[in-house]
Amino acid sequence: MGKDQDSERLEVLRRIRLLEQEGRFDVDAEEDPPTIPLLPDKVDYLRTKPVSRLKSKAAYTAANWFVHSLIRRKKLVIRQVLGMENLNCVTSGAVLTCNHFHPYDCLTVEYLFQHSAQMGKKQLFKVIREGNYTNFPGFYGLLFRNCNTLPLSQKKETMYHFLQAVDTILTRGDFILVYPEQSMWWNYRKPKPLKNGAYKFAVKNHVPVIPVFIAMEDGDRIGEDGFPVQEYTVFIKEPIYPPTDLAVREQAQAMKEKNAGIWKQIYEEFYGCPLVYSVSQDCV
Repeated sequence: MGKDQDSERLEVLRRIRLLEQEGRFDVDAEEDPPTIPLLPDKVDYLRTKPVSRLKSKAAYTAANWFVHSLIRRKKLVIRQVLGMENLNCVTSGAVLTCNHFHPYDCLTVEYLFQHSAQMGKKQLFKVIREGNYTNFPGFYGLLFRNCNTLPLSQKKETMYHFLQAVDTILTRGDFILVYPEQSMWWNYRKPKPLKNGAYKFAVKNHVPVIPVFIAMEDGDRIGEDGFPVQEYTVFIKEPIYPPTDLAVREQAQAMKEKNAGIWKQIYEEFYGCPLVYSVSQDCV
């Protein structure tokens, strides 16, 4: 007999359908608690302090154990990775973009980075929500605060340090993972409209964007929430470089549109249906 589907998950799916109908793609479907503001003295973006580096090392040890445990227990299933050479070939800094549908998508990108030719040469940083950094207790809070994360902030002074850190990381040759959809919709398979931030980072620092898109299929196992465990196929596409024949203000828009087109093509080819933002025409 199958497990009952979790009522909270069902409510999130209901909210996703409503948000899609309303075209509010940058609104999170989860009900998060009020965000605690991040003050500039509460974050060490570049891990310059010895205590920050020690915490980061401990957090990565715990995170790697956790990810391998998820894979071993088949709670995180990476069925196929296509295009790893596109990650391996970049010699400069880069912005990685990825669709955002589950906390495990970040773990997936981190896992692939650690198994790429870049491991040992570069570091991967991740842009995260302010509340993920300031609000989360326990194990997930440890990871959010210490695994090379770059929390956004509602405080202008903190954001000044954030932007400085982004420039430093990219110009010295490291990678930054950005979710340009600006929202997480649980197990949502469609690519959502993209925001400009990731592409502005790339243009300002003369680095490429590497588009990553994770497609998913129902697996045979049923998770603790009563839903099928998703099995991931990860597409890593060719780097998108800033088009220098355009004015600076137009380069980010061109990169964003190209990224969106790549994701749309992957979606339509993988799932075999057109990308339509309408529940009545939702083929998956």
